[in-house]
Amino acid sequence: MFSRLRLSGPVLALSLALSCTTALPVFAADKPLDKNAVEQIVRDYLLTHPEILLEAMEALEKKQQAEGDKAVAEALKSNRKALEQNAMSPVGGNPKGDVTLVEFFDYNCGYCKRTHPERSAAVKGDGKVRVVYKEFPILAPSSKEAAKAALAANRQGKYEAFHTALMTHEGRLDSDAIRATAKDVGLDLKKLEQDMGDPAIEAEIKANMELAQKLGIRGTPGFVIGDTVVPGAIETEQFIALFNATRAAKKAGG
Repeated sequence: MFSRLRLSGPVLALSLALSCTTALPVFAADKPLDKNAVEQIVRDYLLTHPEILLEAMEALEKKQQAEGDKAVAEALKSNRKALEQNAMSPVGGNPKGDVTLVEFFDYNCGYCKRTHPERSAAVKGDGKVRVVYKEFPILAPSSKEAAKAALAANRQGKYEAFHTALMTHEGRLDSDAIRATAKDVGLDLKKLEQDMGDPAIEAEIKANMELAQKLGIRGTPGFVIGDTVVPGAIETEQFIALFNATRAAKKAGG
């Protein structure tokens, strides 16, 4: 989701005044208008034609959307390897799939938890989707602790089992809950603790944060499928449509 720039009243009014001079009365060159007179003319014009404010804001929104889309497209192109081929990022689904889905998430995110079964059903039903997990702990201190534990679990070959257990965990997520979940999925807790302190895991989380910022992902969940960035929760049918659209785009592009 892209942020919207809001113009202050005087700036917008001045812009409109300059664009509408043909509709304003003509004054003699030897009688220049002072600031108060110009502001009164602009005010009167806007009160008479309030629809122009809506038109101006719609035009501004379209311009910003186009600029935002261009920036994200460039970010996707220049960061494709970091998105899809980072050796530190856990991979699930079909590792040899022809479509890659990159997911940014937080274990304390309610929307992530609700989207998890939708995404899982779409990936399982397709059978040819490669999933890249990007730990994106932004909601609470326990989010980062859980993210570190999950990346450490990846070193024991049990990332997806631990990830799913955390995503389906009900109730408060704290240190005790994280370790209890790790024990339940059969992780070596001593090794887990040791690996959680590895600077490489901290670096991976930091890299994910920077990558999300470049792509305009400011909340969770966030998905990247092909050349599409999806900022927010979606349903199974939408995932399937995006998988198919990505394949079609690849085929069309040769």
